[in-house]
Amino acid sequence: MAARPQTQLVVKTGSEPASPATQPLLLFVLFFAGLILLHAPLLRLPYFWDEAGYYVPAARDLYLSGSPIPQSTLSNLHPPLVMAWLALAWRLFGYSTLVTRTSMLALAAFSLAGLFRLARTAANSQVAWAVVVLTALYPVFFAQSSLAQVDLAAAGFTFWALADYLRDRPWKQALWFSLAALAKETAIIAPAALFLWQIITVVVRDRREELLPPKTRRTRAFHLLIPVVPLVCWFGYHYAKTGFVLGNPDFLHYNLLATLNPLRIPLAFVMRLWQAFGYFGLYVLSLAALLAMFLRPQIDNGDARPRIAIWQQAALAVVSLAYLLFMSAVGGAVLARYLLPATPLVILAAVATLWRRARYWKLIVGAIAIIFVVGLFSNPPYGFSLEDNLAYRDYVVMHVEAAQFLARDPNARVLTAWPASDELTWPWLGYVARRFRVVRIEDFTGDEVERASAARSQYDVALVFSTKYRPRREFFENWAAWQRTKEKFFGYHRDLLPDDIARQLGGKIVYHKEVNGQWIAVIGLEGLQK
Repeated sequence: MAARPQTQLVVKTGSEPASPATQPLLLFVLFFAGLILLHAPLLRLPYFWDEAGYYVPAARDLYLSGSPIPQSTLSNLHPPLVMAWLALAWRLFGYSTLVTRTSMLALAAFSLAGLFRLARTAANSQVAWAVVVLTALYPVFFAQSSLAQVDLAAAGFTFWALADYLRDRPWKQALWFSLAALAKETAIIAPAALFLWQIITVVVRDRREELLPPKTRRTRAFHLLIPVVPLVCWFGYHYAKTGFVLGNPDFLHYNLLATLNPLRIPLAFVMRLWQAFGYFGLYVLSLAALLAMFLRPQIDNGDARPRIAIWQQAALAVVSLAYLLFMSAVGGAVLARYLLPATPLVILAAVATLWRRARYWKLIVGAIAIIFVVGLFSNPPYGFSLEDNLAYRDYVVMHVEAAQFLARDPNARVLTAWPASDELTWPWLGYVARRFRVVRIEDFTGDEVERASAARSQYDVALVFSTKYRPRREFFENWAAWQRTKEKFFGYHRDLLPDDIARQLGGKIVYHKEVNGQWIAVIGLEGLQK
């Protein structure tokens, strides 16, 4: 049987010689300095949403008591690696939001260095620089870079692990994947997906050999199981201390039991596809890469520019698809940050395609970078999480100013909802100098406000705010079936407007502010005057 002719489709892993400018330490310093400059106005902001609700309290408990199990809030299963990093930073430099956000930027710089290493291994330095710039400016990554949460750190360790996976360094990949799993338990998705893929390729024996990983990797797939060990140890320790393996009953129900619905999963998968390929301008990059596929490869020195090796493309696609599927089945909130380990892989594939086929690929990348920057400051015409661009800054600033207004009467009893209830209760979150007496309701829907109005003797003032971003004109806003579906499966609700809340509570608006589609108001019942 005649051998098939060789084609110029594969780039040898690590074939491009290293240069001083691409050394990991130098890259980390460069990325860290750049991130500090870009995030300078944000470094002293008080803690936002899930930061205030879980991650900072958990890290603070570890800092004060040495216990990796949170004491001031219910444990929600997440391994303590990132919280330990913050506790160490506070121990060395003191407790402050400046130290917290700078420490998180260090993890973001580390993540970008790992992504550069991965992109350079799969493609080349030109592609790697473009991928890092686009990822750093992508609104979700940019916003998450300084927030004290765990998804970006887990993504960073995953990038380092994938680079060593492509370079056939099994023990190093096992180390990075283990650290990723100790940053967030869902990071085990990547090594598990690669392990299953390798087992399947051994069993199926596809005729197209270029689709398969090299034989050395196929015979050493067990290294991909090593990260399970530290994660199981954490689960065992958590169970021994709390009596629960998966966080607490509420966490388990919200993030797993309530999500395993045969209708919700495909709907969530469509949302995940949008987040991976279309969110905040990603659709422009995806469309550009798709159109570039119809072009012939560019010629350099008489040869066509090479593509990423087919088996490497398959490996990265397996990881991305595994995240899309898994995160469609679990997780009560369909948050874009849960896909941070996968979205940069999509950016990598798109940029590599543009580099290979588009003559003016740098101009295209530059245009997309501008689109990402615009997305940082302007909200899209659809609902999104405030933590996905600089809308979170608007939220924090508005809540700080409202808290300062409330401070005029520090003895006031305040009706509000989470997370403002925590903001007014714990001074170390950065909003108040002393704690208020707080009466908490779930949200500002009509039913909740009606219940609050029946207990007006328990509070003197109400702090009300938009808990969901609503664009001026929502897509499908008049489609009742879609609204009911969002309410049933994705926790969607509509807050009453401040005037309606004031009318229902029998009070008067004494403070009100609106910024970029968000609002906050103080409704006085007694004791506060404008």
